[in-house]
Amino acid sequence: MIITEQKPIQGIVDSLREYSRIFIIGCGECATACKTGGEAEVLKIKKELESAGKVVTGSCVPSAPCIAAKMKTELSKNIKFLKEAEAVLVLACGLGVQSFKDNDRLGLAVFPALNTLFGAVMDSKGNFFEKCSMCGECVLDITGGICPVTLCAKGLLNGPCGGMDKGKCEVDRDQDCAWVLIYKELEKNNKLASLKEIRAPKDFKKSGKPHKLVMAK
Repeated sequence: MIITEQKPIQGIVDSLREYSRIFIIGCGECATACKTGGEAEVLKIKKELESAGKVVTGSCVPSAPCIAAKMKTELSKNIKFLKEAEAVLVLACGLGVQSFKDNDRLGLAVFPALNTLFGAVMDSKGNFFEKCSMCGECVLDITGGICPVTLCAKGLLNGPCGGMDKGKCEVDRDQDCAWVLIYKELEKNNKLASLKEIRAPKDFKKSGKPHKLVMAK
């Protein structure tokens, strides 16, 4: 799940200063879960823009704006209102913003209403925790399902640094040391011997930008 936060409303209004007629696009997945881009948030920002003197020509909330087919379907349904707009404000992560740009045939100006923060898992209470850095070279099979690339402040691959103290990270004393957690997990499963193996440095070419995965020829 991609975690987002709304930009300050005044900053959004300022970014739209050259445009008076706005169409709003939300997100039915991650931003809805984060309460930054669902139906309620779209309605709220519509009222705020109108209070700032803007005309909102329409809005939609694609179920998954980062998927071209979903975005195109919503744009087609709302083409009349899009043609009346000068700019589009997107309440989604950066992927949603760029998905609109890639699928827009009207040449509208596009603006993000949200800041994209990180990828996370959601616990049973609805809290979000970053767990994966999408590094392209997963090591969870050798670290007991706990990611040191993300959960260790230094991204270490061969055990804790010298700053670990009483199981806590030297960078954040409220944060458990990832390698202590890994040690306990491996100990529980009788796999401590694997810690004696020295792991080679990561192949950072695998995390080079931009990535692509071509599924259709």
